[in-house]
Amino acid sequence: MVQWKKNLMVLWFGQFLVMAGMTMIIPFLSLYLQSELGLTDPHEIATWAGFIFAGNFITAFVFQPLWGKLSDRYGRKMMLLRSGFGMAIVMVLMGFATSPWHLLLLRMVNGTISGFNPASVSLISATTPKNRMGFAMGTLQSGGIAGTILGPFMGGLLADQVGYRPIFYITGTLLFLASLLALFVVKESFDRTQAAQKPNVSVIEGFRRLGRIPQLMSLFAVSFMIQFAMIGPMPLMPLYVQELLGTTVDLAFWAGFVGSAAGLSNLVAAPLLGRLSDRVGQERILGISLVGAAVMFIPQAMADSVWQLLVYRFIQGMFLGGLIPSVNSLIRKHTPDGMEGRAYSFNSSTLSLGNMIGPVVGGFISGWIGIEGVFLVSSGLFILNAIWVWQTLAKRNNRVSRS
Repeated sequence: MVQWKKNLMVLWFGQFLVMAGMTMIIPFLSLYLQSELGLTDPHEIATWAGFIFAGNFITAFVFQPLWGKLSDRYGRKMMLLRSGFGMAIVMVLMGFATSPWHLLLLRMVNGTISGFNPASVSLISATTPKNRMGFAMGTLQSGGIAGTILGPFMGGLLADQVGYRPIFYITGTLLFLASLLALFVVKESFDRTQAAQKPNVSVIEGFRRLGRIPQLMSLFAVSFMIQFAMIGPMPLMPLYVQELLGTTVDLAFWAGFVGSAAGLSNLVAAPLLGRLSDRVGQERILGISLVGAAVMFIPQAMADSVWQLLVYRFIQGMFLGGLIPSVNSLIRKHTPDGMEGRAYSFNSSTLSLGNMIGPVVGGFISGWIGIEGVFLVSSGLFILNAIWVWQTLAKRNNRVSRS
């Protein structure tokens, strides 16, 4: 097997474990705070659960650009291993937490040292042939999506079988093994001597340089919008499902099913659309996917039954499958050589920002114009983003080709 395919297989597995580990605590976090860490007041439990879950994204948003800078200087594989082994240790330590403060601080440390995903994307972009880039990015994304979908399911299942604390030990061990596999199997061609000869640009100056490239700014906006628009309605989904069902019977099941529908179709569509983008162009797939995802928000706001909502979200997930692989491929295309790590880390920061802001703004919009309004606002934002992408990517490419 050629080396880039070996890299892709190992990093797919790593992406799966990282995202599964990040989401595995969702089903039992409140119960863990109650039964293991001594909290009793429901309001206090809910408040701590919110802070603990968000803590990871806050520090990840701040520190991702720093790790991106170091990856451009010392290599993507080094950042990959730093993040993988570091998160494995922190995950195990979470199982020894004795107070909510311990868990919050460890989640924040985890976000601080995270960077496995952008390092994986950067390494794949540097080692994959250009004519297979879309396929590789789509396949890599499917690993993260699979982890995000199956993580909560595995967490709930393991909590019933082995208890809460052992889940952290198991996840940490799996992350350690995935990092060990990457250490021996993954290879990259990186010249540290040549990288050290380049000017040591600060994180802020690096962002300024990348900010002068309009294509990158529109691509970063796509990444933010994906998380903002998809995560925003998620806390409200059980209420919307309850409204459509007219009963609380099996509410948790249907809310979870609806919440994962887009992820399931995304998982299947991402590699297929990535392969298609290698033939017809990433810009075209990105534009079609943005418009398609925007349109599919509208019937979700008008759904009359849970089954309709389920079908609309499943179809939307297919369009979403064309977004991240296209964005990652195009980031590599428009990023100056030697700044790939920074570009992917800034992109990862925008994803974390969307994760933080989406639920807050979604809740505000819902209180103002209802849950249905959240879908309509998301649709409008996707359309605006599609216009921006057309102006900075498609329209500019047409000018270049004519000249």
